[in-house]
Amino acid sequence: MTKLLGVIGDPVAHSLSPVIHNHWIREAGFDATYEAIQIAAEDFEPALAALRQKSCAGFNVTLPHKLSAFAACRNLTDAAQKIGAVNTLTPIDETEWAGHNTDAQGFLDSLEWGGVDLQARPKTLVIGAGGAARAVVYALVSKGIYPTILNRTEARAKVLSADLTGSKSVYGSIDALAQIIDTLDLVINTVSAGHSGNILELPKGQNRFFVDISYGKAASKQLDFATQHGWQTLDGLGMLIAQAALSFETWFDEYPPTDEILKRCRKLVETLT
Repeated sequence: MTKLLGVIGDPVAHSLSPVIHNHWIREAGFDATYEAIQIAAEDFEPALAALRQKSCAGFNVTLPHKLSAFAACRNLTDAAQKIGAVNTLTPIDETEWAGHNTDAQGFLDSLEWGGVDLQARPKTLVIGAGGAARAVVYALVSKGIYPTILNRTEARAKVLSADLTGSKSVYGSIDALAQIIDTLDLVINTVSAGHSGNILELPKGQNRFFVDISYGKAASKQLDFATQHGWQTLDGLGMLIAQAALSFETWFDEYPPTDEILKRCRKLVETLT
């Protein structure tokens, strides 16, 4: 029987995940299909219960459902527990789910693919304090990096520092960016300001790295600005592919090849930018 997989979100029609996973499913010869499944926030619990009645292998979860997925799981990996969000579900039995978070390791893998050596760039800044920032900070701490955390609401940056770094990370308001940016080796932006056309003003990069975990149109204006000011840049498409590969491995016990699908998705994104 064909196994159902998919990404649950709202909105979700724009997601590249079906392109990515169905490519891997075909290449591996698995009897499965991966679909984009739009579910409103208020319908998440009953919809997830209904999906469990189908022959499913698991699901990815994206906005706005990562916290709801966390609450729905009986078992949680260490990453999911500490980050406080689930992006990958696997069924345990007829009613229960296990929750994983592949975003953190996916972020680390994407840095490696992009030539970012964290050990050579220990003075790191994370901009933002939402769910994506929590995954990034968890990933950095796992490598012994305690980043500075700046956010529009300083109180949220303080909570993130306390939760994931034992308050070892310096935190503050985004207003402090101009005062500290010249001391940094690596800047990681987790805030989707690009959706509204806003960008972070940056000084000369002097070949330092600026990473935006968005991709496509949402990141292009910011990354173009950074490139023009002498920063090496990396967008979030690699993170998307890397976290997807880890989800695929969770479901099928097989890590898929990533180079071809990364190139294919890059071309798709460029046509839409």
